[in-house]
Amino acid sequence: MKKIIAMLLAVLFVCGALAACGGSSDKKTDDKKSDGGETKADSDFKVGVVLVGDENEGYTFAHMEGIKEAAKELGLSDDQIIWKYNIPEDEQCKDACDDLVGQGCSVIFTNSYGHQSYTQQAAEEYPDVQFVAMTGDTAKASGLENFSNAFTRVYESRYVSGVVAGLKVKELLDADKIPAEGFDADGNVKIGYVGAYPYAEVVSGYTAFYLGIKSVVSNVVMDVQYTNSWFDMVAEGAAADALMARGCVIIGQHADSTGAPSAVEAALKDGKVAYSVGYNVDMLSVAPTAALTSATNNWAVYYKYAIGTAKDGGKIETNWAEGYDADAVAITALGSSVAEGTQEKVDEVIAAIKAGTLQVFDQKSFTVGGKTVEEAFATDTDGDFAPDADNAMFDGYYHESYFQSAPSFQLRIDGITELNNN
Repeated sequence: MKKIIAMLLAVLFVCGALAACGGSSDKKTDDKKSDGGETKADSDFKVGVVLVGDENEGYTFAHMEGIKEAAKELGLSDDQIIWKYNIPEDEQCKDACDDLVGQGCSVIFTNSYGHQSYTQQAAEEYPDVQFVAMTGDTAKASGLENFSNAFTRVYESRYVSGVVAGLKVKELLDADKIPAEGFDADGNVKIGYVGAYPYAEVVSGYTAFYLGIKSVVSNVVMDVQYTNSWFDMVAEGAAADALMARGCVIIGQHADSTGAPSAVEAALKDGKVAYSVGYNVDMLSVAPTAALTSATNNWAVYYKYAIGTAKDGGKIETNWAEGYDADAVAITALGSSVAEGTQEKVDEVIAAIKAGTLQVFDQKSFTVGGKTVEEAFATDTDGDFAPDADNAMFDGYYHESYFQSAPSFQLRIDGITELNNN
């Protein structure tokens, strides 16, 4: 990407990002004092961070902000955090982990699924260092005491962002503002979604988003267009344009740039009926009229817990996943184009999620092949990316992030079409 685009993106993300805090630790380390009045353990403690991107990429930027917020609350200085940016999902990840261990890091985080196997390899090699593979799913099976996985229950905020979108669709329907091309042959309103890859994380997210919309407007269908990249402004913008050309009036996303919201904003200014729901960061800076909200993670909640636990000599949980209950997920500020009464409905839905009276993947809310799903596995035991153990469909709903922290929902439900899933 050209430097000028990267610089502009950095400014946009800084303007739109959220930070949150929370978590606790309960074990104490040796409190022997140094001349500076701080514990020797505190002054020697270092955190290593291996990132797939940098501040120009929304997902990584959100992690960076979470770590900085957690470090500030825990009293860590800047030189106690060692950053590794733009590390590919290959052996360079292992090299980065080796270097961080050599620099004295006590805990090392990697933030992309493709980093996981290399992170686990490092954990095997350095048993005295704690490693966390974010969005991963092999820590439990590895049996390693110093290797963990973590993710948020972002499907909850995806669902809530879908409710925001559903209320907008209802407003457009009531005002007869959806053009003919915005309906399919059966009279369903067309929704679009820009996805990175056909992974469980993306499938879980777009399904939650769709179910949130359907909770408000039942006659909707959704097309998913993949970019085969987590961050590609051009591809994401092109995917959004293609979906709008098909008549889609809402464009959601699980991709990390401002490409899709920017494309929707341009189309709206040209007279097309289309609105955007983003991911990771507030998109109002690039789509002030089209952006309704974004689903986001408050990573500071996890990082404060995990860094604080490691700093105090404790063991980080093997699998960690929290949502609205811990303020680990949220939606960003509502845009000016949302339907009247949206905030009140959002508050109601979040309260129901916290109370457990609303389950995102309620068994009664979807079908597969016209049938209610009675069994759906969550755990992949043979490495083929197809869950084959741990039935997560019980008590009337699919228990996402129950058997592992990473999303596992991979059902292709009725009403959603993947346009280019090869």
